[in-house]
Amino acid sequence: MAHIDNLVERIADPTLRDQIAEEIAKLVDRKDFGLVFQRHKPEDVETPGVKPRRGDRVRLRGDTTKREFLVRAARSGVATLLPLDASRHVVADAEPEEHTFEDVVVVKDFDYPIYPGLELVDEVNRGDDKPSHIVINGENYYALETLLYTHAGKVDVIYIDPPYNTGSDDWQYNDRYVDRRDDFAHSKWLSFMERRLHHARRLLKQTGVIFVSISDHEQAHLKLLMEQVFGATNFVDTIVVEMSTTSGPKVTNAQQGTIVKNVEFVHIFRKSTDFDLVRHTPLFDSTPQWDTHYVQWLGDNGELHSLAEVMLANDEVGAEIRRFGLIETTGRNKGKFVVAASMDKLLAVSEVASNFVSENLDRIARLDNLPASCRGMEAPVNGWVQVQADHRTYLLTKLRTGTLNQVYSLRRNFRMSDDYRPRFGRTVIRGDLWKGFYQDMGNVSKEGGVAFANGKKPIRLMSQLIKWANDASDTVILDFFGGSGSTAHAVMEMNAADGGRRQSITVTNNEVGRITSDSLRGAGYLPGDPEWEAEGVFEKVTRPRLKTVVTGQRPDGKHYSKGLAENVSFYKLTYEDENQVALDRRYQAIAPLLWMKSGGRGAVVHRNDAAWALPDDATYGVLFDVAAAHDFGRAVADRVNDVRHVYVVADAESAFQAAIQYLPATLRYSTTRLYSDYLHSFEINGKD
Repeated sequence: MAHIDNLVERIADPTLRDQIAEEIAKLVDRKDFGLVFQRHKPEDVETPGVKPRRGDRVRLRGDTTKREFLVRAARSGVATLLPLDASRHVVADAEPEEHTFEDVVVVKDFDYPIYPGLELVDEVNRGDDKPSHIVINGENYYALETLLYTHAGKVDVIYIDPPYNTGSDDWQYNDRYVDRRDDFAHSKWLSFMERRLHHARRLLKQTGVIFVSISDHEQAHLKLLMEQVFGATNFVDTIVVEMSTTSGPKVTNAQQGTIVKNVEFVHIFRKSTDFDLVRHTPLFDSTPQWDTHYVQWLGDNGELHSLAEVMLANDEVGAEIRRFGLIETTGRNKGKFVVAASMDKLLAVSEVASNFVSENLDRIARLDNLPASCRGMEAPVNGWVQVQADHRTYLLTKLRTGTLNQVYSLRRNFRMSDDYRPRFGRTVIRGDLWKGFYQDMGNVSKEGGVAFANGKKPIRLMSQLIKWANDASDTVILDFFGGSGSTAHAVMEMNAADGGRRQSITVTNNEVGRITSDSLRGAGYLPGDPEWEAEGVFEKVTRPRLKTVVTGQRPDGKHYSKGLAENVSFYKLTYEDENQVALDRRYQAIAPLLWMKSGGRGAVVHRNDAAWALPDDATYGVLFDVAAAHDFGRAVADRVNDVRHVYVVADAESAFQAAIQYLPATLRYSTTRLYSDYLHSFEINGKD
């Protein structure tokens, strides 16, 4: 390094010398361990329907070569364009071209701030005062920046199922499909994911957690990337999910020696150690095998008996044991029924025996290690006694050797399972191997009443991940690779099951698959055309699916279910002119953001000619004219118990501070100044 520094010092041009020194410093500072990849910048997105402005970068609609232009002027529906070279510099001596606004599409570069709004597309309200589930149709990176304004540090659980980057045209980077022929497929995918994961981390509460589904194609790279973003110490586990069996076409491959793929993975990272303070609900898998440790029977008088002897002595059960030939005929156990050898066989064929077990869960028991809190206590030999320790009840017994043991009843292992078809019976606590989800996958096409062939996940997977992580009734769950809306569907079903008020936020786009895209282009349609947009995932899958789930009626009018008592709002992400926002001319576009920032409950506050707005069914208010601050403050004071937030439109900070003095003291810290707070947020959101 010293030699390089000396060479840099010889550069005569001070500006060039400083620039080279700065770049060398970046290289030196770069990590030489962990995940190393080429970061592809900038990422961008085409935005059909956005009006071009002077200085914008645009492409011509329908131009598959993706040539780019700089807008030199835009007036009266016509844009004057200058062509750009590969470095995005204006081509020297190029002649300007004129195109109508309808013929160009604005390209948004992720390195520059955007000023988003939301346009209500549709809504269903069947949940009274429950918070609304929010569905946003838009580029998910920009949607995440939008959520940083409304939900930074407010999200409990994030689940995403991103593109797996298998080379099968399953995702686009800069509006181009990435396939297996792309030498930079891995680094493009990692760049794509890194930007979004940084934003995701900022959205999580300190007690929050993120789940990411992935295949083995990128799971190793993804884990290293998430360690860099969330910290290696915040890695929780990687779940292995059995998504298929070796059947169908896989059999032929397996017979030829190929190791077929039956599993996918879910990486789990927490935001911080505070996640460990949240109660995590264990999940249970049913097991057909009898735990051979359960061989004891708790007698009425504090005596311990042999379960096998009790069952054999029972008239009905004993008859079944003999009928099925389960009494030992040789050896030291001749004439006896042996639980370890024959209980599974008996329960498989005898309903009488199964009922006997179910009816005596508190009497059938096993011996276990003594809890530390019970040391020094006494218990009878070959008997049992109930004791209290640490505010808990224990059963104890003493062996002939004098060793104290805990007596553990079978009821503690009998419960409803979390299987595809839940059943009451013996269970084991699920670990990081989640088996049996191939059963869900066999029926996943039926979920939501809308077909979706591209990686649809079963709602049981999402609901059980959420249940384990944070089963509180008011959690906020985000999915920013929303696809068909499975996560939102899962959250709604969880609410229906336990009366919860969980809120889901789904971000999806209206992307059209490659085959459909080629077909539409062949028919003369382009992105932005109604015929094209009707075939996108938001319009064709996500929105109709979630409306079907809530209303109980399919898009064709056929019955699907009884519906759910939920509210859901569908929005389209818009791109606003910051100058128009600053001049208070785009309030309606950002009104849904203020509603979301206030919790997404009640009504969205719209603007009319009044100086302030505080509708009876809203949970926040907006002061549009600081001259009316006194009257607004009195109205807020009358509803101080149900108003969660207040927004004040003020050109100057001094005017804002003067206005909020009229508010109840408890609400002065729950105020936001418009529009400076909004504009400032999006000037910094893109910076990690």
